[in-house]
Amino acid sequence: MEKLKPHVGQGLNRRSLLSLGAAAAGASFPGLLNAAPPQPALPFGLRGKFQQSGYCIGRGAPNAELWVDGFMRGRTSETGWFYVGFDRDSVPTCSLEIRTPTRTDLTRFDIAPTTYDLQHVDGLPPETVTPTDPANLERIKRDAALKNVAFASRDSSDYFKGGFIYPLKKFQVSGHFGNQRVLNGVPKSPHYGFDMAAPVGTPVYAPQAGLVVLAEPDLFYEGGLTLIDHGQGVISMYLHQSELLVKKGDHVRQTQVIGKVGAKGRATGPHLCWRLKWGDRRMDPSLMVG
Repeated sequence: MEKLKPHVGQGLNRRSLLSLGAAAAGASFPGLLNAAPPQPALPFGLRGKFQQSGYCIGRGAPNAELWVDGFMRGRTSETGWFYVGFDRDSVPTCSLEIRTPTRTDLTRFDIAPTTYDLQHVDGLPPETVTPTDPANLERIKRDAALKNVAFASRDSSDYFKGGFIYPLKKFQVSGHFGNQRVLNGVPKSPHYGFDMAAPVGTPVYAPQAGLVVLAEPDLFYEGGLTLIDHGQGVISMYLHQSELLVKKGDHVRQTQVIGKVGAKGRATGPHLCWRLKWGDRRMDPSLMVG
């Protein structure tokens, strides 16, 4: 299928993007990411994208302590699998330790830099950019509490080891992970999602199996929001949905339909904002595909 490039560096209009037609999910966008340098052979069978906003997956001793950059981040799975995410502004070197009562295995490796773009998004309702209404502020506070509980999930599974598929079969990329954002002319924090424009009602598929830890139909910023824990706190997010087809506590399989694309919350048009988080680190979920 034809590969369409996103409109970056200017105001986005997702309705215009949709009128161009849907692009294949595997579209690539040269120039936005610096190619990660070749890595020497690493212990634990490490594989992944060794770059800012990327990740690695490996396997060590079962139920061992996982230490990353000097902090304990959890435990390996019952079969030894573990995940490490590199956030948007990761430092150039990662230190990784697998500790058991009898030994500690340590490795260090480099994280390549990633180049991020500047993205202007215009046409948003002013109250969604800089909320002032007391009712909205209270709603935002309540929503944040719900999300914080979900982000604390640490399911013991290791579904993440199988990688992801795209949650939409056809879409147009309308926003890249990590771009510095200017909303209605106001500089804001970076965008921590991978935006996929598609018509309202387009099915949203689980990119990998996992446990649904949040399913809320109408949050202030996110609209219809679903969070899935794919094991060890590797949590994927699906924003702005028009309809949710799963509930908290459900175990979903890869390719299962979990919802439908919408334009609810802070959105200029129908699209799915796809996000990925590991503890306090935010990664680009599209790098998990393939």
